[in-house]
Amino acid sequence: MPKKLHNPLIPSLLALAILGGCQREEAPEAGANALAGQNAATADASKDSAADPAAETQRLTEWFDERYEEELQFSPIQLSYLGRKDQYDQIDDMSEAADARELAWKAKSVEELKKNFDYDKLSPAGKESYDLWVFQYEQDKAAEPFKRHGYFAGELGGPEAYLPNFLINIHKVESAEDMQAYIARIDGLSRAMNQLLERAQLSAKDGIRPPRFAYDLAMERAQKVISGAPFGGEGEAPLYADAKGKIAALQKDGKIDEKAAAEFQAQVENGLKDNFKPALDAYIAWIQEDKANASEEPQGASSLPNGEAFYNNRLANYTTLDLTADQVHQIGLDEVARIRKEMEGIKEQVGFDGNLQEFFTFIRTDDQFYYPNTDEGREGYLTETRGFLDDIEKKLPEYFGILPKAKLVVKRVEPFREVPGGAQHYQPGTPDGSRPGTYYVHMSDMSALSTTDMETVTYHEGSPGHHMQISIAQELEGIPQFRTQAHFTPYIEGWALYSEKLSKEMGQFQDPYKNFGRLTAEMWRAIRLVVDTGMHAKGWSQDQAVEYFLENSAIPEGAVRSEVRRYLTLPGQATSYKIGMLKILELRAQAKEQLGDKFDIRGFHDTVLGAGALPLPMLEERVNDWVEQVKGGQ
Repeated sequence: MPKKLHNPLIPSLLALAILGGCQREEAPEAGANALAGQNAATADASKDSAADPAAETQRLTEWFDERYEEELQFSPIQLSYLGRKDQYDQIDDMSEAADARELAWKAKSVEELKKNFDYDKLSPAGKESYDLWVFQYEQDKAAEPFKRHGYFAGELGGPEAYLPNFLINIHKVESAEDMQAYIARIDGLSRAMNQLLERAQLSAKDGIRPPRFAYDLAMERAQKVISGAPFGGEGEAPLYADAKGKIAALQKDGKIDEKAAAEFQAQVENGLKDNFKPALDAYIAWIQEDKANASEEPQGASSLPNGEAFYNNRLANYTTLDLTADQVHQIGLDEVARIRKEMEGIKEQVGFDGNLQEFFTFIRTDDQFYYPNTDEGREGYLTETRGFLDDIEKKLPEYFGILPKAKLVVKRVEPFREVPGGAQHYQPGTPDGSRPGTYYVHMSDMSALSTTDMETVTYHEGSPGHHMQISIAQELEGIPQFRTQAHFTPYIEGWALYSEKLSKEMGQFQDPYKNFGRLTAEMWRAIRLVVDTGMHAKGWSQDQAVEYFLENSAIPEGAVRSEVRRYLTLPGQATSYKIGMLKILELRAQAKEQLGDKFDIRGFHDTVLGAGALPLPMLEERVNDWVEQVKGGQ
């Protein structure tokens, strides 16, 4: 999911396809001038609107929209994710210096915010926006000292996969000008790869390297990207095949002639061979050279220079709460124990003769729970997944007043970035609906995709999970635009995990084995709290983490190993899900207790979803305000 926030941990964020936080050379000066130039006008306007909270809040919203537009200009990539075509021939500046310039711009914006707006004279909605803008900056500022701690690549990917994926899946070609921009962006990808290589080298110089397996994964993915025509080898390289397809579509639609098509193809070939391949070759060469310096036995974040402080920062970032590693670990242990009891109940329901560990093995290994590892099996999996989404969509109006307009498609991950046992994921569509949201499934190894889990993951990634929440946020009106794209992992992932439980309450999971899969998914997120803190704060080994996972879940071993590698290369992120879900459930229970018969599930959900992603403390305040309004009959 794309994220337009400054973040010094850009290599790790690239692994999540969150391609924000980078910027172009010229943007900061222009932004600073625009901020300075508005001081007098803002001061004058404040005299007229200060007495009226609605007017003052509208003035603030307009100010935020202007600042957010400046911020967007830092990132051509983010603009394309939003479906816009300004700076369509550019790729973000991925350097450390660029990050520093954007953070300085954000600091300046907060200074101007505090100078020109009186917080006490804003409406509640205005105060919420004000707090959110400041919170985002403070998170970025707190992360800045760890700008070299983010790994250059990991289990979920790196620039070698996600930069080509951006051009293939996000850069739409609808005209000859769009194709020329595509070709220019090939050069931009090459420059970005060189910048990210430089950042990886700077991190390594500081003694910060991912585990050795991350080097192998990055090298394998990079080699796939430059295998085939026009580089040599069988078939066509992914970017070349994509460009040829887009050129052919233009010619078929009569938008270019045969001569122009040939010229475009020649330019693509030249750009790939003269610029892109050298950048990938340099990246691969450094990986091969530096790999020996990486730890063969994976180490947690606490083994890094200043690692304990780095991990504490990641926990604060990924939970938005003041929780220690010990507290998160204990929450996980408690949740694992609770969920095991529910699992025992389903084991008895289906009449399995054996203990829970044996039931895990049965679920993990019995052929009835897996589609064949064939193209027909893959299509069968996707067809059943789409059926789950069609079914639950009919029930959504009973539980939500606000519904998304955006469409959702389900697709297999492209072969060049596919990972056996890799986590399914969601990529948002555009705010205007021109590109639908996409639920991606890794399908190279069908033995890692248990049918007991598929219904759960469908609701998590689709509706009422990520697709619904993110689409609603993007479609919100009457709030500053930056809030429609805000990204707080515990809110976003907490909502998606809450959606799994909610789907059961909505009447889904009639098959007890798929309901067991739902519990397995919840257990999976509870285990994450134990394992993530275990490896990064308590000295657990990779094997310890895998063993704990297998002892407490029916997740296929291939998926377990992929998951543990993910946690090792993205410290703290995995704690977001359960922490966020528990907070939403806590807020719902409190609202029910306080409102009694006045509690309305649709109202609760609309309150949670109706303002975009929020840090958990701000979400709690928002729900509490809603409860008081309902009590007062408003």
